[in-house]
Amino acid sequence: MRKLVSSMESQIRRVAEKEGVQTEHVSRLLESGYIVIPCNNRRETDPVGIGRTMKTKINVNVGTSRDYIDPEEEFEKALIALKYGSDTIMDLSTGGNLDEVVRKLIEGTDAPIGTVPIYQAGLEAEKAVVNMTSDDMFNSVRRHAEHGVDFVTIHAGVNQNTLERLQKSERIMDIVSRGGAFTIAWMVHNGEDNPFYREYEYLLEIAKEYNLTLSLGDGMRPGCIDDASDRPKYMEFIVLGELVREARKHGIQAMVEGPGHVPLDEIGTSIKAMKHLTDNAPVYLLGPIVTDIGLGHDHITGAIGAAVAGMHGADFLCMVTPAEHLALPTIDDIRQGTIITRIAAHIVDTVKPDVKERARGIDREMAIARSELNWEKQFRLAVDGEQARKIKELRNTSTDACSMCGDLCAIRIVREALGKKK
Repeated sequence: MRKLVSSMESQIRRVAEKEGVQTEHVSRLLESGYIVIPCNNRRETDPVGIGRTMKTKINVNVGTSRDYIDPEEEFEKALIALKYGSDTIMDLSTGGNLDEVVRKLIEGTDAPIGTVPIYQAGLEAEKAVVNMTSDDMFNSVRRHAEHGVDFVTIHAGVNQNTLERLQKSERIMDIVSRGGAFTIAWMVHNGEDNPFYREYEYLLEIAKEYNLTLSLGDGMRPGCIDDASDRPKYMEFIVLGELVREARKHGIQAMVEGPGHVPLDEIGTSIKAMKHLTDNAPVYLLGPIVTDIGLGHDHITGAIGAAVAGMHGADFLCMVTPAEHLALPTIDDIRQGTIITRIAAHIVDTVKPDVKERARGIDREMAIARSELNWEKQFRLAVDGEQARKIKELRNTSTDACSMCGDLCAIRIVREALGKKK
């Protein structure tokens, strides 16, 4: 990893500047594998540090589907996500010209971009996903790397051992990861182990050539809270830990992806197990969603889970939209999901030992602005100041207080009683 660190001096300096820490601190963490800075060496980005002692980062997924193909709209979704605080963008396209969508994201933004190459390999296979070859899978990774993609989700933890655990389990939902499903279907049909696991060293060679960060996917992630803490999931954690160790030996950045649906009281155990088994690799989570009945409001159930997960050590939160489980998200779904995930990430940072003073400083500024009834400052500090202003102005008052209290505003009454000036 030392050679990798020396090749990334400018990215390390920029991350240190953004995080408010010393460059030597960032270098040490990168060398240990405790943080990643996704940055393909074929592309210039505004680098982002993900992992220990870094501020909690968020990702937003965009992408076409076979039922709805509009690359321009997906690009607009990405711009909206970045406007409201996303740190990275992942393209999960499965319809139309997949190369067009990812190229547009790479050329039109300076954010780190991620993809799931097996989607393209599977969709371009002759007749069916199970007919893709191992060459198709690896060539898809190389193709995305050549485009300039900074990190890729690879479901290398799905192997014969994890498949056996799945077959013996009593899961309700089986597999809900699309990449995991592609992989398992291929393994069962072809009677062979997962090429990304079996030929992992070849994957590492490709990653090294492009400084591609591996996001080791959670193909066995639970799709309902009843399935949350079973053997398939924990078997995959063990395999992911072994894969992280091999990646670090080869000077490759790696993070691990975590469970999808987890009840509130099992989140801490999951995160701590992932951190322990992967030697503190950065943890990247979808949600976790903490109840299965929030249909239409899973951006909220996901944000609740994300805040708890972050408190226990999760580093990177993937946005969930209100459309989760229902439909391809609209632009407004992306906006809502990004904002609420950004709020969850900030909540995490207010209790994260290494960053809480920085995070709480923002809350302190907001408290002062409220005590002064300084609305402009409140709008500026809010995650979504536009929405805050809209609500305030919808029912404005003749006083400087909000319409909830008006002349009976507690802040004004006490300030005047104590003789404090505004």
